Amino acid sequence: MPLPLFHHTDYVAALPVGHSFPMSKYALLLDALAEADQPVAVTAAPPMPREWLEAVHDPDYVDAVLSAQVAPDRERRIGFPVTLEVARRTLAVAGGTHGAALHALRHGYAANGAGGSHHALPDGGAGYCVTNDLAIAANRLVAEGAARRVLVVDLDVHQGDGTAVIFAGRDDVLTFSMHAARNFPVRKARSFRDVELPDGTDDAAYLALLATELPALLDLRPDLVLFQAGVDPHTDDRLGRLALSDAGLVARDAYVVRETRARGIAIASTLGGGYAVDRMAVARRHAAGLVAQWQAARDFQRTGV
Repeated sequence: MPLPLFHHTDYVAALPVGHSFPMSKYALLLDALAEADQPVAVTAAPPMPREWLEAVHDPDYVDAVLSAQVAPDRERRIGFPVTLEVARRTLAVAGGTHGAALHALRHGYAANGAGGSHHALPDGGAGYCVTNDLAIAANRLVAEGAARRVLVVDLDVHQGDGTAVIFAGRDDVLTFSMHAARNFPVRKARSFRDVELPDGTDDAAYLALLATELPALLDLRPDLVLFQAGVDPHTDDRLGRLALSDAGLVARDAYVVRETRARGIAIASTLGGGYAVDRMAVARRHAAGLVAQWQAARDFQRTGV
């Protein structure tokens, strides 16, 4: 069975030559999945309507993004220039996360081939995140009645501070972030549940801790999990401080999907971070995670969960 993947050519936008953000990984993901002999059913991500961005972000900031007139100080916080091409990418990525979530609610599982832009705050972007697709999608799903409660499971190496700020005090969207304590952002926000990890945390310690945290959150009975499956906890990642292996990341992803689907909860995955120098190596890590997620999801589809 092909992996249900939302994707779009607009996921790749041109950046200045030599820029450190691995934009090409979103195109390379399809190559890495083919290399892994994983069939894929690609759905073109529909662009997210402007008004749904404005439901989460300041309308003046959204206008600046879509007109490519973001102030220089905000562009510095984002980490790259916001061009019209980047603006189109923002709409496509948010649409892909929302589309994957709707597919998951109907069929149990789906993935977005980008997304997880968890640092974007209500008043602007930061940390390579222009707008927060996780928050935009979750907010829309609740508003349109597609989900009563959404749980964001954020396992990127960096805290999902923007998502935490956007949903602070709400009980219809809960945020869980398990991240390196000494990594970006310096000033952490307060998620519904935060778990801070010491530098060098390895596979065994990471997976054991996740196994103590995730079940209790799933027992709160969300209708949907939005999974931020960043691969930057990898030991070779340039921007990570943890020490997970390829096998550890695969085990993590399979565990999250397995625990979620065992309870009959839908799950939609987003790529999140990954910043090794070798862009194809990053794409392969993302692809391996998606393959493991899909295998775990299919195990429960076969049993009718």
